[in-house]
Amino acid sequence: MSANGKLTAAVVGGGSGGKLSMDGLRNSARFELVAATDLSPEVCQKLEATYPGIRTFTNHREMFEKCPTDIVCVSTFPPSHEPITLDALAALPLQGILVEKPLGHTAASGRRLLAAIKKRKLPMAVPHGMLQRKGTVEVLRRVRAGEIGKLKLVEVQCAKWDIINAGIHWLNFFVNLTGLEPMDYVMAICEASTRTWRDGMQVETTAVTYAQTKSGIRVVMNTGDDVLQDPDVKNGMPFRVVGTTGQIVFGSWSPTYFIQNAENPKGTMIDAGNYAEGGHQRHLEAMAAMIGKGDPDYSIPDSSMMALELVEGAYISNRHRCKVTFPVDTFVPPPPVDWDPGMPYSGQGGGRDGRKL
Repeated sequence: MSANGKLTAAVVGGGSGGKLSMDGLRNSARFELVAATDLSPEVCQKLEATYPGIRTFTNHREMFEKCPTDIVCVSTFPPSHEPITLDALAALPLQGILVEKPLGHTAASGRRLLAAIKKRKLPMAVPHGMLQRKGTVEVLRRVRAGEIGKLKLVEVQCAKWDIINAGIHWLNFFVNLTGLEPMDYVMAICEASTRTWRDGMQVETTAVTYAQTKSGIRVVMNTGDDVLQDPDVKNGMPFRVVGTTGQIVFGSWSPTYFIQNAENPKGTMIDAGNYAEGGHQRHLEAMAAMIGKGDPDYSIPDSSMMALELVEGAYISNRHRCKVTFPVDTFVPPPPVDWDPGMPYSGQGGGRDGRKL
C-alpha cells in the first residue's frame, strides 16, 4: 500500500484492455497506478507519456521483482493469461488481481487459473463491461424479477467480431441472465473463407452458435465479419431477450432499452442513463471493496468461466460437427458418422426410423 493509503497497482499489457485498466486505476481514489509492462519499448514510451510517473518494463517478471504491487491487472492475449497470473501469484503478496476475458484460450487453462486464485482466497475482477453498465444492469434486474415472465430465448447479432474475442461477453451476459444455470450443450457452425484473425487468435468469417441450459433456455448468437444487425438497435450489438410474457431489446453498450410486457403492452423505450465511472473502474472498485471486507465474491469469475466453456465448446462443435456437452474439459468427440442429412435414404446402412421415435 502506498504512503497515501492507496492500493498500488501494475498492469501487464499496454493494449486496449490494459489502457482501460490503467484509466480505471488512475481515475479511482482507491488505487495508485505505479507500473506497466509491454513487450514493445515503443508502447512503453507511449505509456510513460500518457500516465506520467509510472515505471515501465518489457518483462513482467522483472516488473514483479523490481516494482511489487498490491494489485496486478493481466491484460494480455488469452494464451498468456495463465502463465502471467501464476507468475504474479508466485512472486507477489497480492491483495487482488484483475484478469481480462477470456480467462484463457481453453477452458482447462481458465479453470487452472481460477483455481489458483481461489486457493489464495484472492479478490478478483473479470471486467465484463455489460455487468457494469446501467442499462444492461437494469435489464438483468428486470429479467431476474420476472418482468417478462420465464426467460426462454436470447438472440445476439454481432458484426465485425467473433465467438472468442467478443462473443464471450455476450455469452457471459446470457449465463448471468439465466442465474448461472448449468448448461446442457452447445452446437456451432463456422466458416473461415476469409482467414480472419483478431487479437492474436484465428477466428471465423461467419458463425452461428446455439446453446441450451438444462431447463431449456436457449441462446442463438450470430458472429463474423459480416452479420446483418437490426438497424433499429443502436449502440452496440443487438440483443433480444424473450420471455413467456414479454421481451426486451437493446444494444450491448446502450443506456436505453425497449421493453414490452404486461405493464407495457405496446412497448416503451427506457433511458437508464450511464454510471459516472467506466466499466473497468467499477469492476476495480468492486474488487477494492472485497479487499476491504476480506470477503471475495467469485460469481463474476465463475460466470466468465461458464462463458469460456461455451466458447470452447462452440469451436469444438464446429471442428468435429457434433453437439458438445459439459464440462468441455472431459468431452470426447464422437467418431465421424457416415450419414449425410438432406440426402435420400438408400434403405441401407442402418440408422433408425424417425417416424417411430
